[in-house]
Amino acid sequence: MWTRTWKSALAGLTLAGMLAGCGSGNGEPADPGDELRSDQARITDPQVPPADLEALVAGDTEFALAAYRELRATYTGNLFFSPHSISIALAMTWAGARGATADEMAAALSFELPQERLHPAFDLLDLELMSRAQAAESDERPFVLRVVNQLFGLRGYPFEAAFLDTLALYYGAGLRLMDFDLAPEACRLGINDWVAGQTHERILDLIPAGCIDELTRLVLVNAIYFSAAWDSPFELEDTAPGPFTLLDGTALEVPVMHQGLSAPGLQGDGFQAVELPYDGELTSMVVIAPDAGTFADFEAGLSAESLDAILASLTGKSVTLSMPRWTFTSQSLKLKELLAALGMEVAFTSAADFNGMANTDELYIGEVIHKAFVAVDEAGTEAAAATAVIMEGGSAPEFLTVTLDRPFIYLIRDRETGAILFLGRTLDPRG
Repeated sequence: MWTRTWKSALAGLTLAGMLAGCGSGNGEPADPGDELRSDQARITDPQVPPADLEALVAGDTEFALAAYRELRATYTGNLFFSPHSISIALAMTWAGARGATADEMAAALSFELPQERLHPAFDLLDLELMSRAQAAESDERPFVLRVVNQLFGLRGYPFEAAFLDTLALYYGAGLRLMDFDLAPEACRLGINDWVAGQTHERILDLIPAGCIDELTRLVLVNAIYFSAAWDSPFELEDTAPGPFTLLDGTALEVPVMHQGLSAPGLQGDGFQAVELPYDGELTSMVVIAPDAGTFADFEAGLSAESLDAILASLTGKSVTLSMPRWTFTSQSLKLKELLAALGMEVAFTSAADFNGMANTDELYIGEVIHKAFVAVDEAGTEAAAATAVIMEGGSAPEFLTVTLDRPFIYLIRDRETGAILFLGRTLDPRG
């Protein structure tokens, strides 16, 4: 548990010390505030039944594909995100949820295990992933996989000791004390700097301006960084300009890598797939290419079940592979509407119940923000992502979705006097 000493520190750090933690007070970023950690050390040997780990991974896959379907309907062009990062950040948030709020979150995130089993399962999964990097380091192989979690909380706020203990025990997360109420912009910049440092400067400006304000009480952050060499690298001299056709039929010329290799592959019904192992063969990239002209239908039909079927059907092949190099950084994705569409609504409203997080009825999720980066070349892959769950206090705005897909009336008015300056209707937006 968090001792009286820790609780006293939560309430007793000096204002000057906290301002130094959030920034200079003039908007300049600085290191985030002093970190408090539970006296409970992270559990490094969680006793988790294999079935629980399998259930966690299966649920995460369901969420990953559900999130992909929602994102593809919202964002055009390239898409890249880390469902693992989002799941961890929201699992930490779920640790403080109660009642209907917790039930909705579990359903939206496909958390099939109860709290007392899901958090140890996440701990075991993280330890398994860390072991990949440790094995590579001992073999002096070029492989990095780092997952870190951090809380940024308002100084003096009544966070529940049991909630902080859970995140320390199973996620290794400490609490950095912040003056959101006095210097929200400087605190935002400080959190963004922390994320940039954890992701080798690949995730910059995670939290956009305006997302942290005087009502912010807590920001839960996950950051993940991955870098690995191919088990069978491409030869740089084999890369040459080659064709690439966009969905609308536009033909481009891009740098294309070439190689012949033995790898798991599949010639499916309307698609091809190949699995490219990274050095050590503990991780891999699976590429699925629908036949020309079928991408939209294939993407729309992709589910956890169909993906599992593809992965299970990969078998050893002699593959001749041509693949473009690519680099992509996503914009900061705001996931509130996505999560609400999956059924997680009450958590974003004044009816939210996060009493397990703090002894107050004011907390709700203001926004969930995610950003990701990927670069693929002849040597291997570098990828990074970060997720921030921003907890606000006070009255949450009510949900309202307005779709102007029918005739409407509109007016332009002076708000102070109420005077209507213009009034009209739109029956046909074409004019």
